Amino acid sequence: MTAELQDVFEKTASYGNPLGKNPKRRIAWTKGLEVDVPLISEVGRKVDVLWWVSDYPSYHPRGMEASRSLARVLTKLGIDFAILGAEERHDGDSMLRAGEQGLFEMLADQNIEALNSYEFDVLLTTDPHAYNAFVHEYPERGGNYNVEHYARFLADRIGDLNLSEDVLSTVTFHDPCYLGRHNGEYDAPRDLIAALPGANFVEMWRNKQNGYCCGGGGGGMWLDGLAAEHQTMRLSEKRVLEAVETGADTLCVVCPYEVSRFEDAVKSTNNDGALVVRDISELLAEAMGLSTA
Repeated sequence: MTAELQDVFEKTASYGNPLGKNPKRRIAWTKGLEVDVPLISEVGRKVDVLWWVSDYPSYHPRGMEASRSLARVLTKLGIDFAILGAEERHDGDSMLRAGEQGLFEMLADQNIEALNSYEFDVLLTTDPHAYNAFVHEYPERGGNYNVEHYARFLADRIGDLNLSEDVLSTVTFHDPCYLGRHNGEYDAPRDLIAALPGANFVEMWRNKQNGYCCGGGGGGMWLDGLAAEHQTMRLSEKRVLEAVETGADTLCVVCPYEVSRFEDAVKSTNNDGALVVRDISELLAEAMGLSTA
């Protein structure tokens, strides 16, 4: 096991997240937000949607921006939602894929205990890896939920989004492995992009079931040091170059790992200014005339 991965495992075991952040800071992204993001522990009743925010959308600066955009979109839609806050821990999917079965089981059991203490209709996930874990791994441990990834949840409500502002961009899209190839969801993100007024959509040559991995899943998010020893170019850098080849100025993503990975790759491939990485929630918020700050 590499030192990088060992460090991530230890932080996750101690803090409930691979970044080693204080669990109490999970709700820091909600501070100063003009819309209410209630904690389910304080709501005191059943909610329609329990939003599983995940780690990078809670702690990483760019992930936090995307979370704020999604909170605005959900609020504008009138969705009755809440979050777990400090009770949420890493979903464990990447730990399991990286070989840490025991850590996955610990995280899953802790999360199931937290989730099963509340009532909700839909468990809404930001992260495709969390979606994958909840759908395929948690049921055998007693975690049975109606799970939806936010792209599908929003695509089913396109008619209610009131997308009235032009998004004057040429947009390409990266299929996350754990939303697309592992779970068969290719249409929802594309339907949302197609609904953006003024946007022009172009596909990369590798897409859908033939898409290309960003390198973040299965523990790869924390193995860049090892990858650098064995690769001349990171997978995320290759993918950014493919996005640039389309002539797009915007790379749309629906996975929180990809925001940071692709933004780093844009810089390392000297494409700063040529390509921006945006979560679909940010593009939707712009088209709805909502703040994206």
